[in-house]
Amino acid sequence: MGLTLLAAGTSVPDCLSSVFVARDGYGDMAVSNSLGSNVFDILMCLGLPWLIECSIKAGGSVSITSSGLTYSSLTLLATVAFLLISMGVNRWKLNVSYGIFCLFTYLVVVALSCLYELNIFGDFNPPTCARDN
Repeated sequence: MGLTLLAAGTSVPDCLSSVFVARDGYGDMAVSNSLGSNVFDILMCLGLPWLIECSIKAGGSVSITSSGLTYSSLTLLATVAFLLISMGVNRWKLNVSYGIFCLFTYLVVVALSCLYELNIFGDFNPPTCARDN
């Protein structure tokens, strides 16, 4: 729960600044702000702790037990390509209908990622530990 609040706390200011800039007519600045802040968060806030962990640890690696991560990553890459193509079809214009389309696409990607991690499409993850009652 704490990480969710932390993520919201770091994303809300970026969202508000993008909204204010877009209202002033600078939609490209709003898009670049959201992309840039997310790329920075992913590279620094995920990459730096993993680098420190691998530097300190004797084994030098971090183990991830999710085979669904491959499919989630491929889904994200396909979504980026699909959104770029659809934006080209929309003549590089950002409007309300395209925003709703992007929101719907985001919800589909999140749903697919959750379904991968819940082993709906196959056995990607090891079984969870049994709980003592």
